[in-house]
Amino acid sequence: MGSFSIWHWLVVLLIVVMVFGTKKLKNMGGDLGSAVKGFKDGMKDGTTSTEEKPAAAPSQVANAATEKTTIDVEARQKS
Repeated sequence: MGSFSIWHWLVVLLIVVMVFGTKKLKNMGGDLGSAVKGFKDGMKDGTTSTEEKPAAAPSQVANAATEKTTIDVEARQKS
């Protein structure tokens, strides 16, 4: 199998256009482009959201450690 010539690709393109039609191919191209753009925006948002989160203040961490917590326990009766 050697490399394909330009004529081979033109015939393949012609068959694809005949099977799907130009309107359907245009819609698929637009959908693919918007999906790629959405993916890039999502990747960009994912990296900046972790960097933008402020760290908890040391006083808040100290207060949380010293506060008493309530433990909910279920009591069972002996039969």
